[in-house]
Amino acid sequence: MHPYSLSQSTLEPIRAIAFRRGCRLPLWLAFLLLTACGDGGPRLPALYPDASIIAFGDSITSGVGAAPGQDYPSQLARLTGFRVTNAGVPMEVSAEGLARLPALLDQNPADLLILIHGGNDFLRHLPQEQTAANLKAMIAEARSRGISVVMLGVPQPALFGLSSAEFYKQVADATGTPIDGETLPAILSDNSLKSDLVHPNDEGYHRLAEATASLLRASGAWSGAVRSND
Repeated sequence: MHPYSLSQSTLEPIRAIAFRRGCRLPLWLAFLLLTACGDGGPRLPALYPDASIIAFGDSITSGVGAAPGQDYPSQLARLTGFRVTNAGVPMEVSAEGLARLPALLDQNPADLLILIHGGNDFLRHLPQEQTAANLKAMIAEARSRGISVVMLGVPQPALFGLSSAEFYKQVADATGTPIDGETLPAILSDNSLKSDLVHPNDEGYHRLAEATASLLRASGAWSGAVRSND
């Protein structure tokens, strides 16, 4: 199949490879690089050692319930050696996150966005269709700047311990976004990993950081080698 016949959502990560760091590879060559690893799920460009990551979301990203330095972005930075900016805002709903994201990305150039959002939409009983649309728009906003995206699914309060809300997988499939839909439901169904009803404790955030590192590895964004923060 000629790459120009692919869908827009499929072409976006290919363009990210073609234009990242001024490399400007031909689009067909970027397509080959993206698909060379087979059909194991969406593939992302490999991050450079000095890559910058933005962790974007609400209170789970900000680290409510964690001791200082034990939020998942801080622990992920220590695990991987990447610079990880914590851009979590407690109590934020996805519409507010979508409104906040463009200026944040303008002010903080990044190579990859980790998206964990929508939990407060559930708590406020907002329409799931709108939450899904907001997530898609956030992904598109990041990719329009050549920023790769991975996403973690969030369970509804009544579904803790089972699975993420179904629309997260639908959004991931529609946009070609690597997703982990199992980790947060597993953490939030285990009282030993929680600081309260809806937030992890230090160990829960550690497991979230480990799972996020595994998602980066599985998507091809990270080699798995621990790097120095120097």
